[in-house]
Amino acid sequence: MNRHLIRCAATGFAALSLVLTSAAPAFAGPPPATVILAVNDLPTVISNLTTWVTGIIAAIATLFLTIGGTRYLMAGGDPSEVERAKGSLKSAGIGYALALLAPIILTILNTALGVG
Repeated sequence: MNRHLIRCAATGFAALSLVLTSAAPAFAGPPPATVILAVNDLPTVISNLTTWVTGIIAAIATLFLTIGGTRYLMAGGDPSEVERAKGSLKSAGIGYALALLAPIILTILNTALGVG
């Protein structure tokens, strides 16, 4: 129990220090002169979609990597927890592979639609 408490405290301290040291104040820029609300053409929309999908998948994969690493550190030799941690790490690997393949898949869709 004492080891588990120390590990939780160390993980919490590391996460808190990371959040506090990476925080920066936000400064607002000057307001735009005119706001133009226009719909982009389809290739631009697909390009933006590629960027967003890749970013979201990479963020989720990073979350699974963090969860898997934390579970592995907290397992304490328990085989079932080690297996759960390995499952999370495998999911993170699959997520990173999908993040790398997302631009390729969306390029194929772009070509299939005859847009690009």
